[in-house]
Amino acid sequence: QVQLVESGGGLVEAGGSLRLSCAASGRTSSSYNMAWFRQAPGKEREFVAAIMSSVGSTYYADFAKGRVSISRDNAKNTVYLQMNNLKPEDTAVYYCAADRLYKGAHTNYDYWGQGTQVTVSS
Repeated sequence: QVQLVESGGGLVEAGGSLRLSCAASGRTSSSYNMAWFRQAPGKEREFVAAIMSSVGSTYYADFAKGRVSISRDNAKNTVYLQMNNLKPEDTAVYYCAADRLYKGAHTNYDYWGQGTQVTVSS
């Protein structure tokens, strides 16, 4: 069992930056593949970025490339999502997800956090 707690969301002006954190607890949480998704009001949950547990390879949605960076600190059992040059369309609840299997952009991760709200004003 893995518990995920996101933090770092908030209100930011367009062009600003935020760093989201996802703290994982539970046995061998550092061995899990991790990902970030987002969901805007009235829209489906959308993949943002993923990072593998072993080699740390990363994978990004097209809209995220060049503006978003996912990283992990296994010693702290924490995954980060650095978002730069934020746009109003980035407004959403951002969720952290974990799974022993690498699932990339698929939404069927075993574990999910409660989400953190990101609001970008124009």
